[in-house]
Parts: sequence; C-alpha cells; structure tokens
Amino acid sequence: MKITLKDGSVREYASDMTVYDIAKDISEGLARNTLAAEVDGELVDIRKVIDKDCTLNLLTFDSEGGKHAFWHSASHLMAQAIKRIWPEAQLTIGPAVDNGFYYDIDLDHTITPEDLEKIEKEMKKIVKEGYPIEYYTKSREEALKWAEEEGEGYKTELINNLPEDAVISFYGQGEWADLCAGPHIRNVSQIKAFKLLSLAGAYWHGDANNKMLQRVYGVAFPKKSELDEYLNRLEEAKKRDHRKLGKELDLFSMHEEGPGFPFFHPKGMIIRNELENFWRQEHAKNGYQEIKTPIMLNSDLWHRSGHWDNYKENMYFTEIDGQEYAVKPMNCPGGMLVYKTRQHSYRELPLRMGELGQVHRHELHGALHGLMRVRTFTQDDAHIFLTMEQVKDEVIGIIDLANAFYDVFGFKYKVELSTKPEKAIGSDEDWEVATEALREALEAKGMDYQLNPGDGAFYGPKIDFHLEDSIGRTWQCGTIQLDMQMPERFELTYVGSDGEKHQPVILHRTIFGSIERFMGILIEHFAGKFPLWLAPVQVQLIPVSDSHLAYAQEIEAALKAAGVRVNVDARDEKIGYRIREAQLQKIPYMLVIGDKEMESKRLSIRNRDTGEQETLTIDEFKYRLNKKIAEKSREL
Repeated sequence: MKITLKDGSVREYASDMTVYDIAKDISEGLARNTLAAEVDGELVDIRKVIDKDCTLNLLTFDSEGGKHAFWHSASHLMAQAIKRIWPEAQLTIGPAVDNGFYYDIDLDHTITPEDLEKIEKEMKKIVKEGYPIEYYTKSREEALKWAEEEGEGYKTELINNLPEDAVISFYGQGEWADLCAGPHIRNVSQIKAFKLLSLAGAYWHGDANNKMLQRVYGVAFPKKSELDEYLNRLEEAKKRDHRKLGKELDLFSMHEEGPGFPFFHPKGMIIRNELENFWRQEHAKNGYQEIKTPIMLNSDLWHRSGHWDNYKENMYFTEIDGQEYAVKPMNCPGGMLVYKTRQHSYRELPLRMGELGQVHRHELHGALHGLMRVRTFTQDDAHIFLTMEQVKDEVIGIIDLANAFYDVFGFKYKVELSTKPEKAIGSDEDWEVATEALREALEAKGMDYQLNPGDGAFYGPKIDFHLEDSIGRTWQCGTIQLDMQMPERFELTYVGSDGEKHQPVILHRTIFGSIERFMGILIEHFAGKFPLWLAPVQVQLIPVSDSHLAYAQEIEAALKAAGVRVNVDARDEKIGYRIREAQLQKIPYMLVIGDKEMESKRLSIRNRDTGEQETLTIDEFKYRLNKKIAEKSREL
C-alpha cells in the first residue's frame, strides 16, 4: 500500500501496519512523539491498522489532534486515580476540551481543593507504574456485564444508547478500564506533567432535571517546562481578566436585574465608539453602505429564513396585536428585506450592505461570562449580494480587509473552513459548490487553513478567523459564510446582462464578530493598557498645588481643542497618590504641572509604557499625539 505523508512524500508498505509502526519506520524519535494521526483527514488512534492507500498525517503534541489524544488519556489517568481513592465513585464522561480535560464524577464525598492534591499524588504513582494503554472491544452483552460488575450505572446508560451495530470499545491501563472511543496515547508514562485546576458542578447530559455531578478540570503536558509555562500564562490571564479590569477601569458593569445584558459606562462607551468609528471609516473606503434593521420582526419572517426550525431554542419571543414576534438573533433576514425593496441590476453587484446590528440570543445563565458570553451584543455584520463567479475575488477582498483590521491591534490569526452541519438547509450539491468556492478563495490567497467538519452555519459553509492574543490564547472573531439558501427563500433577484432575472448568492461576514466580545478580548490583550487612539483618557494632568491649577486648565483647553481626551486631577490628595491613581488607570501620558513647567512653558511628560520622561512644548506634544492617534499606533 502507498502512504502519502504530510510533506507530500510517498512510502510503500505491506498492508496491515499500525500508525505507530509507520512512525517507527520513519524514525524512533517520531514514534516516541506521535500521539495520534489523521488518515484521509479523520482523527485516528496510534494503534489504528492501515490497510489501504491513504494520506497520513502523524500528530504530535503541537497539533490539535495530538493534544486531544494526550488530554483524553490524562482524563483517564485522573479517573483511575479517583477510583483508587474512592472506589464507590461512578464515572460518567471525561473528554479532552480546548485547554485540557475534565471528568464528571458521581460521588457522595464532596471533592475539595485539598482533595485535588491527593488525586495528583495518586496520578503520579500510576505514571511511575508505567502501564501501557490497551485497546480492546466487547460485545454488547459483555459490555453491560462489565458495567454492572463495576457498579458503573452511567456507563450502562451510555452502552444502551449506542447504535445496535456500534463497535463497543474500551481502553484499559493496569487494573482499570473505561468505555471509550479514543483516541489515546500508548503509555501513561508519557504524561510527564499535569495539574488539576478547578472544580465545578455539572448536570448529567446538561439537564437540570438530572443529578448534579462533580466536574474536575485539569491540564497535562509531555514536559514540566510546558506545564510551568501554561500555569504562568494562567496567572497572567487572571491579572488580565476583562471582568476585573472592566470594574477597575470603570468601563462596564453587569447587574442581576439583567443577567447577560452589559451596561457600558462613559469610559467604556469611548472605546466602543472608537471601534465603531474605525469600522465605519474602513467599510466606507471598501464600498460598503450602512443600513439599520429593526430589533423585532414577526414570526412569518423567521419561518421563511429557516431560523424558526433551526435556531428557535436560542431566540426570545413576544406578542404584538395578537401576532407572534421574535427578537432578532441575527441581522440577515432584515438585510434580505432591504435588498428586496427594489430591483437590482448585475451592474450593482457585488452589493455590500453593512450593519452594526444589536441581536439577542438565549444563553444559559451558567454559560454567561462578562462581555465574552452575553445575551445581547452588536454584530458588525455585512451582507454581500453577488454572483457565484464573483465569490472568489470578494472573499479574497474580505480576507484583505480582515487582515488590515487585525493588524491594527497586533493580532495574528489562524483560519478554519467549516463544512455542512447535521442540522442544515439546502441540498448536498449546493453545499459542495459553496464549500468549494470558499476553499478556492483560501487557496488562491495562499492561506494555511484547518478543516472543521460539520461546524458550518445551518445555511452555508464558513471561514472563521481565530485571533491569537498577546499571551497565546485564541478567540474566534471574524467569519465569512456563503449562503445559497436565503436568496431562494426570500426570492431575491437581479437583472442580468441578458435582461432576465437571476438569483444572487450572499456572503454573510463579520470582522470584529461582536463589539462586546471584541472589547473583552482587547481589554485582556492589552491588559487594560489601550493604545492611545482607544484610551478613554489619553492624557492626565496633575497640578502640584492650587497655584498650578489655572495653568493645568490652560493646557487642558489646548489639548481638548486638538481633539485629545484629557483630564485634570485637581483633587485634594497628595501628589504621590494622584500619580499612582493615574498609573492604575493605565493612562498613556501623565503630566505633573509645577513651578518649573509654568516658568519654562514646557511639559514634563511621563510615558505609561516605558516609564521614561521627556520635555516638550505644548505644540510638539499635540503634534505627537495627533500623529499617533491618526496612525492608530500601538506604541506611545
């Protein structure tokens, strides 16, 4: 059989070789580091037997699939330790997640933070015992007998819910085994470094009518140095938490009177308005026209758009004049109605309509998280009406626009291409055409991208932008979605060059994603130290005494006239206290005004980021401020 590796090289092997055997044939080092593999794009176990020609991608810990297998095995390691300490514990599920793993446990004993150390100690003992992780299968009858003998009632339920023809697989290590589909690494001894991080409650199947289980979260790495780096990053993330900084910097607040509905304070509104102004300027330059659509529309519209059947559980409803209405969870149906108000010509296409539209979506109370997960937010939406022949060039244009936006904030990003989900509208043929059109644009642009099967929007495939922040975390923000369904449902047309009516396609896209979430990301990305153009207060003036106040106010007026956001702190507090306050508020420039400044008519300016001081005239300072604000510079 012929095996095509990721680098394009081809190797020939006898049939029935495992992934591990192939990795070992290439090199011993590669075999040691290979944790899982992708065979023709499908994530598989390292024990997988290859018996046909295929494309093989060997996955180490620096890949998503490799991390998944490693963290999944770490969750089993933790579960084995818990069963050793509390044999009466019942196990439910223990998956790998984005940043580690968890296991949900049914146990009468309440696991405490102190217990986590006890569990870690037992995990270290198991690692030293060095058990190989073994894969095997059982018949349904054997699997049910195993669950009964082990007292694992939740596993009995899981087995009974499997399809009749399912292969019932197990992974075992030492005296312990678990019902599991995998994939897993070869040996527990590979899990060199781990930390149990936190505890939470979780209902079985996420249903509040079921029993509350205990969820234990953890993370693991092949090397201790990688764990130390991760834990340091966690500590840094705590300092940068946008909820904490949002309160300290007086940007926004959340209230029990409206869970998930953020309140923006004056300083927060400055940042928000600057982001929206930037959005409007750049979109106007790129040929977008701005529209505004209502926040509530009747149920007939949501039936027509497909949201009623595919998104109803996330929507809010009310009744007006005896008719049911929905608060919009998305802006797109309103955009369709705007397009339909008149007949369009092929000469107008692509027609780009942008909207900063407020939407509402139902989120479970427990999922709410500051500005990152809210129940109302403003999407920087655009709906682009065009022909299929125009899609490739238009998508390239959107990618260029997104790249220009993200570069302003210093974000690098990764790209995913998501395909048809289980719950979708439209034919397979339409989906194939739409997916291929997005793929062609990405490849024409020469972009690396990862395939994300089954995660498209219900009406079309999509490209997602995952931004990497200053401490290495990723956030999904921008998206480009190709839709061939809504034009048909809304009977949208344009008049072609032949004088006949034709149906356009639509690109739905965002750059920020949502203003609220993007603000939360920015707060954490910059740790509250916003670049000058975004800073709510750009200059803080601190008069030494009352005799210096009039001169400070004179400087304030000159800076305000130049469009600078400036504040005079004339409180009856010691000078050292007011300087520390300005530092805590992370104001870009601080000017102490005393006798020397009044006499010389020169300003002593302290730079927030470097801590350095320099002396400039007021005109020199205004020029510098305006230049950096206009350039949207990230450096002071």
